Amino acid sequence: MSSDEIITNSGKQAVIYGRVSSVKQVEEGHGLDSQEVRCREYAKRKGHSVLAVFADKGVSGGALDRPQMRELLSFLLTQPKPGTVVIVDDLNRFSRDVRVHWQLRELVKNAGGILESPSMKFGDTSDDKLIENLLASVSQHQREKNGEQVVNRMRARVQNGYAVTAKVIGYKYRQTKTEGKVLVRNEPVASIVTEALEGFASGRFATQTEVQRFLESQPDFPKQNHGGIRLKKVNDMLTHPIYAGYVQSKAWKVSLRKGRHEGLISFETHRKIQRRLKQKALAPARKDIDQDFPLRGFVTCGDCEKPLRAGWSKSCTGKRYAYYTCHTKSCRSYGKSIRRDAIEGEFATLLKSLRPSAGLCALIKAMVVDVWNQRAAQINETRKALRREMLALERQIDGFLNRLVDASSPATIKAYERKIDQLERDKLLASEKLENSLQPRVTAPQMIELSLRFLSNPWKIWEKGDLALKKTVLRLAFSDPLPYHRTKGYRTPRTTLPFKVLEAMNTQSCKMVLPERFELSASPLPRECSTPELRQLIN
Repeated sequence: MSSDEIITNSGKQAVIYGRVSSVKQVEEGHGLDSQEVRCREYAKRKGHSVLAVFADKGVSGGALDRPQMRELLSFLLTQPKPGTVVIVDDLNRFSRDVRVHWQLRELVKNAGGILESPSMKFGDTSDDKLIENLLASVSQHQREKNGEQVVNRMRARVQNGYAVTAKVIGYKYRQTKTEGKVLVRNEPVASIVTEALEGFASGRFATQTEVQRFLESQPDFPKQNHGGIRLKKVNDMLTHPIYAGYVQSKAWKVSLRKGRHEGLISFETHRKIQRRLKQKALAPARKDIDQDFPLRGFVTCGDCEKPLRAGWSKSCTGKRYAYYTCHTKSCRSYGKSIRRDAIEGEFATLLKSLRPSAGLCALIKAMVVDVWNQRAAQINETRKALRREMLALERQIDGFLNRLVDASSPATIKAYERKIDQLERDKLLASEKLENSLQPRVTAPQMIELSLRFLSNPWKIWEKGDLALKKTVLRLAFSDPLPYHRTKGYRTPRTTLPFKVLEAMNTQSCKMVLPERFELSASPLPRECSTPELRQLIN
């Protein structure tokens, strides 16, 4: 029997400390189990009785603050007498940083613990400390080298177009045989994210708060512990190019580039979102604006043109009444209440009046189909123009790169870098347009069906829609808020372009021309129907 197999009877009490640095080691590996087995064998040989086991899971060896280490130190302090042995499987399980190593050594010593390991001897002589220092330095070097290798591999993946973000809402990682882990759509969350992002880009959601409430109303969208979604999370989603199918890393100096994953929105939509975010921020929509008063915030006082407020009033009998009221003190209508039934009843009449005839809708549909067919024939010319645009952008980028090499002023260098970054983004946008400038995957009737459904009867959508849909109807039908005078009713509303066109065509004698299809390039419309608004809508 060798000397290390002799069981002594020191009678010391002991605790075991283990550590693994990643969650993956905890879930898939057996690192903690193997450490405990080796430490128990060592304790048995030494005759120590193991009182407890402390194991830090997913904690870096360079960290000083560790939950289980704190528990271990507290345990040592509760022992009636000092001298409890702390067994660690190996020095790198105790620490992988020289400074942290000696700090932990001091903490264990002050708590009355004695470090021991089956792999090495913790001594107090100068030779023991030299060896311990060397081993701690080697462990620190290995940790730092591993970190560098991980960063280099991740940076290389981003350069090749692969996402390395830990978690992206709307996506999940799928292991592949040839490409490693690749982002793929995670339904139904992916479709919810698409609707939210496109809704903000189009103006359906006027503020980030409205996007937040939309996401919170979706049962399948992941919520945080408090049951809601933080605005920072919404902002991250709106600004992250990963949803447009692109990757980048400012920390690793990897510029924006096409990713290997499918985007939930187009890059053009992403650019629209960024432009909207840079615009003047709108006041957040109030949470108390509900189905009781859908016109609050959009209907203004006819005298001062300030938004009317709304609320409930209770009579002496306890019955509640709904009113809209002007709260501008300098206005002559200040404090004057308008019954909700009156203001919303007249609005219903106004919205119903926007409904065009079935024949006019058919005319619009025929015109759009004809334009659609002509635009389809222009796709080849569009693709040629986009290729020329990309070549021009590449020449500009090369020109600025040559100037950047010769530049010496830091301010000039930064200006060139900003210009090059902008040109690269324009090139990516042109590239995306070129990829998407194929024959449409849907027909013209399919594309216009939803628009015609709204134009033909906006009241029906208002009547059956929720608050968010009603707000959308207001933005789509009216270009400005609706002034309401408490005695005269609504003033003439300013409608959006499609309804202006329909109104212009309704008030003139429009007839279908012969032959059956329109020759828009030569004579787009009958002369009596050729209004500027209609030309703008068609073109």
